[in-house]
Amino acid sequence: MTDIFIEGGRALLGGEILETSVQIAGGKINAVESGHGRGSLGIDARGLLVLPGIVDLHGDAFERQMMPRPGVDFPVDVALIDSDRQAIGNGITTVFHATTWSWEPGLRSAENARDLLEAIETLRPQLAADTRFHLRHETYNLDAETEIEQWLSDGRIDLFAFNDHMDSTIASLAKPQKRSRMVERTGLSGETFDTLVERVVSRGDAVPASVARLARAARDANVRMLSHDDDSPEMRRAFRAQGVGIAEFPVNEENRARGRQGR
Repeated sequence: MTDIFIEGGRALLGGEILETSVQIAGGKINAVESGHGRGSLGIDARGLLVLPGIVDLHGDAFERQMMPRPGVDFPVDVALIDSDRQAIGNGITTVFHATTWSWEPGLRSAENARDLLEAIETLRPQLAADTRFHLRHETYNLDAETEIEQWLSDGRIDLFAFNDHMDSTIASLAKPQKRSRMVERTGLSGETFDTLVERVVSRGDAVPASVARLARAARDANVRMLSHDDDSPEMRRAFRAQGVGIAEFPVNEENRARGRQGR
């Protein structure tokens, strides 16, 4: 591994940003404000910030690389490689690709989730960023439960989120522009989409038990879990009781504070 000497930048050290030079050897910082080491790769960082790599827990930009607009699709490998270059170019060195597996066909379908997982596993050695798989499970997608349990058991999921966008989906049916975007994403006709939503909603009573089983499977596999759009203290407490330790995108200040404090 090449030693690196970063000279003259404004480096984040502890809780301060200081103008200094940084020596890296064996992939680790081993000196600050040292002379230029022999045989090191020198980088002139004057006028630049020298920061740790960013960890992106929820990177879903690849969806735009896969489908820049409805009806225009790019191969999964091309989309992932493009997303990888964009992440590195923006200082993101660890990226959890947030893959939504919904009850919908199209962009967020079972087929796409499987293809993305396989592509990430295949391409991982070639990607510049440390690339992980973050599965965003739509809780009404009951038919996916068995397969997701197997993925968890096999160690294929690095981060697992519970998502429930059903209320917003139903609300969007009455808003022509939002409804149009949802329908286009699935590739269905409007009438067929409405029928699908009605059928999925009718199974709502089975959702809590499915969430509990999947949370247990994630705990058994030692996979960190996230809840999504927590909108009440009760919702946060219920998820935390099942081992879901991270509140992702809490929708109000009270739940943000509770998530931060671990309550």
